[in-house]
Amino acid sequence: MSSESYRTFDLNEIIKRLPATAETMLVDTRLTDEPEASCRVFRIYRNVPAHYHATCDEYLFVLSGKGTIFMGSSAPVEVSPGQLVFFKKNTVHGLTVIEEPFVFLSVDTPRRDPKDITFVNSADGTVDTFINTRKLY
Repeated sequence: MSSESYRTFDLNEIIKRLPATAETMLVDTRLTDEPEASCRVFRIYRNVPAHYHATCDEYLFVLSGKGTIFMGSSAPVEVSPGQLVFFKKNTVHGLTVIEEPFVFLSVDTPRRDPKDITFVNSADGTVDTFINTRKLY
């Protein structure tokens, strides 16, 4: 939990600091990490198979790139900069990269524990292959 009452972030600068490649599916940096909500910037490096988060709703705002996302039983939807995606906890979803860098601003309510990831097919990934968190600001 932060002791700061306010802060500003240069998202364009943070995007530039995301690595060009990664061993994990995602690399993120947490901007805020409060019990009520966490806010992150993350880049997707490879397609993310069907998974869900058990503890939080998620708001994903596309900052750069292009891709598709499916949620629940819906057909995949193409998303690009300026679009906002929302889904409730336990909603199965997955993402496919069309154009890199595919980067999101994410707000999780309440805070998402970094270990809160369950792949529908357990062979598709683990917490360790899913995300790497770095401080980039």
